[in-house]
Formats: sequence, C-alpha cells, structure tokens
Amino acid sequence: MNVIIEPSWKEVLQSEFDKEYFGRLAAALHREKDMGVTIYPPGRLIFNAFSLTPFNAVKVVILGQDPYHNPGQAEGLSFSVPHGVPLPPSLKNIYKEIHDDLGLDMSRKDGSLEGWARQGVFLLNAILTVRAGAAASHSRLGWQEFTDAVIKTISDRRDGVVFLLWGNFARSKKALIDTSRHLVLEAAHPSPLAGGAFFGCRHFSMTNNYLSNNNLQPIDWSK
Repeated sequence: MNVIIEPSWKEVLQSEFDKEYFGRLAAALHREKDMGVTIYPPGRLIFNAFSLTPFNAVKVVILGQDPYHNPGQAEGLSFSVPHGVPLPPSLKNIYKEIHDDLGLDMSRKDGSLEGWARQGVFLLNAILTVRAGAAASHSRLGWQEFTDAVIKTISDRRDGVVFLLWGNFARSKKALIDTSRHLVLEAAHPSPLAGGAFFGCRHFSMTNNYLSNNNLQPIDWSK
C-alpha cells in the first residue's frame, strides 16, 4: 500500500508499512470501500494526526480509542470534531477540566483540536477507522498492532514526551512506554459515563509544568 503520510512518520514507521498485517489491513479497507461501505474518517484524514504533528514535533500524546462513527464528526484526531460540529460529551468535560485547572475561558472554543495538534499534541486514536454507525467495527483489522508500534516508536526514539492516558483502554498502553524517559499521566476517561472521575486530574497544568521544566514551549490549550 502506498501510504500517504507525513514524511518524518513514514520514515520511522516504514518497517510497519512493509509488514504482512498492514497489507491485510489495507486490503480489508479497500474491500469494504468497494462494497459501498461508508468509512470514517474520510480517506484523506485517516492519518490526519500524523500530518498535523510531525514525528520530531511531538511533545504530548493524547490517546483515544475509536473514531466517531456518526456523519461529519471524525477528522482523524482523537476527541476532536471539525469546526462547527457540536461538542461531544467527552470533549465538553475536557474543556471543563482545562477551565478548572488553568482558568482558561473555553466557552468560545469549538470542537476542532487542530490548534493543539499544530503545537505538538499528537491526537492518536488506537483504531484509525470505523464503519459508519458501528462503533469499534474496525477494532480487529490490525490497527492496534500499528498504533502500538507508533506509541513504542515515540517512546524509544524521543525523550521527554508527556503521555495522557485516560480510561482503562488507554491506560493499558502504559506497558509500551519507557516511564524513565517520559511523563505518563493517568486518569479516568472524560466520558460522562465515568461519573465525573476525570475532574480534578489537573493533567493540563502538569503537562505544561513538565514541558517548561524541560525547556519546551507549553501548550496553549485555549487554541
């Protein structure tokens, strides 16, 4: 498969693209598309997180699980929705925590997190595609083998990255990360289903303090 992906990522991940599982994954996606199945996000946005945050620019990783499966929501960035789309419940809670943690006015910020991505926040979903209307429908195609390799590549080849792991699924990826070289922050998932357990984690101020202490520009979470 001739993967269209930002050059720095293609260089560090080429060995994954060459593996048999990735060929099977690509073939499965092509089959579904040929059958008329609607897949989110659109093909040009599947690797959007990689396009907006080159490998050497990654300062923070926020790991999601599955793309949004309703029309017009998925844009290849975890937790993000395109400009003008109503805020999903989890993102509302993320914004509330940012306000409570840092005192930032988030009331005018829409649901697109492109501004974070361009500052070095790598918004990675563990599964990069989904069938329309069918949550987790591509969870067995091989995406997790690929994104596990992405996480491990960041851990092995970069230093001083902040990994934000929210919820049990994301926290299960901690074993892929060298905690002696990176900061790993864990919390409940921001979904309302977690009963508000996410609130008070203060991950956004902790992230910025760590970046500042490592002579890196903090993230402006209001952008």
